[in-house]
This record gives sequence, C-alpha cells and structure tokens, in this order.
Amino acid sequence: MICPYSLAVFGGVQTQVLGLARSLRAKGVATQVLAPCDGPPPEPWVTPLGDSIPYAQNGSFAPLAPDPPAQLRVLGAIWDERFDALHLHEPLAPGPTLTAVLVKPVPLIGTFHASGRIAVYRWARFGVKRLADRLDLRTAVSPEAAGMARRYLGGSYEILFNGIEIDRFASARPAVTDGPTVLFLGRHEPRKGLAVLLDATKRMPADTRFWIAGHGPQTEALRTATADDDRVEWLGPLSDEEKHARLRAADAFCVPSLGGESFGIVLLEGMAAGTPVVASDLPAYRVVAENGAAATLFPTGDSEALAKALIAAIGRARSIEDRVVRGRSRAEEFSMSALADAYIARYQRLVR
Repeated sequence: MICPYSLAVFGGVQTQVLGLARSLRAKGVATQVLAPCDGPPPEPWVTPLGDSIPYAQNGSFAPLAPDPPAQLRVLGAIWDERFDALHLHEPLAPGPTLTAVLVKPVPLIGTFHASGRIAVYRWARFGVKRLADRLDLRTAVSPEAAGMARRYLGGSYEILFNGIEIDRFASARPAVTDGPTVLFLGRHEPRKGLAVLLDATKRMPADTRFWIAGHGPQTEALRTATADDDRVEWLGPLSDEEKHARLRAADAFCVPSLGGESFGIVLLEGMAAGTPVVASDLPAYRVVAENGAAATLFPTGDSEALAKALIAAIGRARSIEDRVVRGRSRAEEFSMSALADAYIARYQRLVR
C-alpha cells in the first residue's frame, strides 16, 4: 500500500492507510506501507521514503514527496519485496503513487479520496486520463470523490466508504477535564473552519473550555487573536492515544469545515467515542450524519448558529442523546474490519 502524504502529518488519507493496513494484517494479509515520513515511521511495517514538502492543493497543504530520492526508494522497495499487488491512495498525486503508476510492475488498485478541485487534473487532463487508464481497478471513498475523478479522468469507480477502527475510540480512557469542553481536531487552515469556531466562542458561556488540537498556517495568527481568552487551550499535534482520550472526554466535538470534504471520517471518530458531534452542513457530512440524525448540523460558516448548536450539545438534551446513540450505530456501519474484507475480495480478484 502506497500513501503519497507524509505519515508524520495528521490527515484523513494517512489515517485511512494506517488503519486499513492494521486491519489487513490482523486478517493475515501481508501488508507493507510505503510513504514519506518526516521522522521515525509510526509502525514497524512502514517503509519510510524520506521527508515531505508541503504543496498547496484543494485549499489545503499536502505533504508530498516528489523528489528523486523518494522515487528511487519506492522503486527499490517495489522490486525488492515483489508484492502481488499495489494499492495506491490518491494514485495520481505527485510522488510515490504516480511513480508506481508509471512503472506498473504488478496489478494496481487506486483509491481516490479528494473532492473539490485538483489543479493538475484541469491543466493536464489528457495526460492524467492516460495515466489513470493504467489502473486495473478504481475505487473512491464517496460519491463526491468518484464524481470529481470521473469528471476529469473518466472511467468507473466502486464506492468503498472510509472505515474507522471502532475499538480504538470506544475503549479509550477519557482525558481529565475541568468543565464543559469543546474539542477541535484538524489542520489550522481556512478550509477547516477553525476561525468560525473561535468566533463562536465569544457567544459561549464563561465556563466552557475549548481544546484546539493540531497546527497549520493559521496557528500563530489565531492563537494571537485569542491570547486574552484563557478558556482556549492550544494542544498542538496529538498522538493517536491522546486524540482518542480527548475525544472520549469532550462534551462536544466540533467539525466546522467550510468545504472541499469528500467524506466525514472525523465525524465517525467522534461518534465512535460516544461524543456529541457538531458539524458544518456540507454534503459529505450530511451523508455521514444521516441528515442530522446522528450528529448536529449547522449552516456552514455561521458562527452564531454554531454557538447555539454547541450549547445544546453540551446540555445533552434528549435530542442530543438520541443523536449520540444513533452516532454509535452509524460508526459501526463503517468499521475498518468490514472495509478490509471488501478490499481483500478485490485484491484476490486482481491477483487472479
């Protein structure tokens, strides 16, 4: 399995790659992950391909490794290990996955994660379409991701929604809190909507605390803007264990993204932890939240509406408790174990 993004940087694709690999290995499938790693690899079965370079992409910054040394490392690993198949996440991203498409030593399955706009798809539509044709099987994590890929690349896509490692969230020991607490977890960039949450804090009760996890290009500016508010605690990047503990402890999990989301895996993480989820009313989030049955949705970018939704979530009214119960069931529907079974069937089909 090849990931184009650095595993040292928090991201949805990286989370899926590592979680899927763990589940595949637990089912007896010999799985190795090849990916950039800015630091030590997170698991012993990860082959690091070197450091990453941040590139602007789809309103965010992608930690890619398009440099020649990374490509030589991935080629060396492919030839040395003699894999039966290669599973490429974002197969046309500059770097290791694209290199694997070009050489194609074994059957290739490509999973498309992104929705929104990918500049290279528009600028080099004919070239990337020919590259995509080298894939033996194409999957996408959502109808939005499939629609974007189909628009620029053509072809057909099997929808295999992202998965979640339920037990890692449901069984975590909660962190210690000292009052009603709201958690934000994500990259600090405009697309993730952290500024909307921080504006909403002005309308929240004085005893509410806000855990802001992650980092990004907006961190320093937003931290300076809230320097006088001792309710806001900046946590920085979290380990998986601390992320699980904070999710379990929070009274509300806030996901105020502004757009460009192909799937709501972070919503499922909050649901699996048994925490009330408050999220933007984006199409991808609406699907995961079952139109508000499993999570509270608020008008995207509306900080006043967000504050009201968070206050209601913290209050744990009957409607919120109903959403938490439904959220747990919803998370179960997207177990990583079931996703691994679906991919195993496709690997076997490709190899045959």
